[in-house]
Amino acid sequence: MTEKNDQIEAMDIVQEDEETKQKRLYKETIDDIKRNFSLLERSVETAEARFTTRVLRTLPSIRRRLTCDILVQVISEQYDDQQIKTELLKYLNQKDTTSKTEEESSSVLPEVDIYIHLNLLIYLLDENQIEKGIELSNKTIQRMTSMNRRTMDPLAARVYFYHARFYELSNRLAEIRPLQLAAHRTATLRHDVETQATLLNLLLRNYFYHNLYDQADKLLSKSTFPEKAGNNQAARYAYYLGRIKALQLDYTAAHTFLAQAIRKTPQNSITAGFQQTVHKFFIVVQLLMGDIPERSLFRQPVLRKALLPYLAITQAVRIGDLATFQSSLGHFDATFKKDKTYSLILRLRHNVIKTGIRMISLSYSKISLRDICLKLHLDSEEDAEFIVAKAIRDGVIDASLDHVQGFMKSKEIVDIYSTNEPQNAYHQRINFCLNLHNEAVKAMRFPMDAHRKGLDNAEEARERERELVQEIAEGDLDDDDDMPDF
Repeated sequence: MTEKNDQIEAMDIVQEDEETKQKRLYKETIDDIKRNFSLLERSVETAEARFTTRVLRTLPSIRRRLTCDILVQVISEQYDDQQIKTELLKYLNQKDTTSKTEEESSSVLPEVDIYIHLNLLIYLLDENQIEKGIELSNKTIQRMTSMNRRTMDPLAARVYFYHARFYELSNRLAEIRPLQLAAHRTATLRHDVETQATLLNLLLRNYFYHNLYDQADKLLSKSTFPEKAGNNQAARYAYYLGRIKALQLDYTAAHTFLAQAIRKTPQNSITAGFQQTVHKFFIVVQLLMGDIPERSLFRQPVLRKALLPYLAITQAVRIGDLATFQSSLGHFDATFKKDKTYSLILRLRHNVIKTGIRMISLSYSKISLRDICLKLHLDSEEDAEFIVAKAIRDGVIDASLDHVQGFMKSKEIVDIYSTNEPQNAYHQRINFCLNLHNEAVKAMRFPMDAHRKGLDNAEEARERERELVQEIAEGDLDDDDDMPDF
């Protein structure tokens, strides 16, 4: 009986601890949101966007702790307009239970109003209430447009992002394309860097979602990505550029942009999905360029499972085995189509054959076309002859073809240092290092007016020196004053 009572008491203690923890999280979240309200007010008073940026950085932390009760309390305490309060609480299936007196009533700052709307949008997204999110996001954009305040620009970028996310989940992205184009044009004219970058990426995602690659390319040719945009938006933009360049057969540029996207992406578990997507295209483009990705790339914990189909393709390309390539392509057919890399991978068939021919030319000084046909699993000797002839013309192999006797004869290996290949490789590495240095310099951030403090200190030092010089000239300074007392 005593043991049973002890177990009951232990369960009560655990339950009390859990309740205490929930109350503490509830209070901390409310305090954090109110602290953000103060930062938004300070941002409006000083006209400095860095305070709003600090608020936006807390969104992921608050998002994990956000609950319906917290939003109800915040909305009930902040709004004195009964109509707005009732409308917002409607999305939470709640009713207003508080009433403010005239002394307690106060107007809500527009930036605070949009910030509350933003938190409510995030909560509806997490709760998978798509229709309510679409309705609220449309109304929020209308409110922002009617207010027309520059201090609201960083918040507007996030609102546009979640607005597009709701429409994407409901498969209605085409409906908001005119709205996004108009908003992007307005943001460009106002030099709203963050909103401009966000909307440009959203438009590219919109076109990619509907496979409108020509329109995406035209948009890129008519628009400019702002250099001062955030690192996350720059990574997304580089990824979209890489995909378009890959479809246009410009694999060198595609490889450069995808490498930039990988480098700019934060290396954590939160961005695992984006890292996997970029690496899939990066591997395919690298294979199309004739290079083989490092084996360590497929062993990274974040990428290992997602890149398993691409490892099979890479192994087939590396050994030049056409049968293995076709088998892997058929086995992972659905995965490649879902990732939208299927059309690019189909182009790798020629690379597999080229790799096989290159390995054959290095292994045999002379080989018949029939043997080539058997080794590469080709349909006929005529196909093998055409493929070998094209490989010789493209410079893949250094050999000669005898049509009458039906064989390929490899030439002697030329010293690679007699060509320009080492110089070109060295040039590419130097360009990579220079671009990395330039991007690092552009990404550096300094606090506003930090140099003025140093100027003030220097001015005070010079003023003190002038006073010392004057005192020495007048003879008022006694050398014994600096001696310590005994």
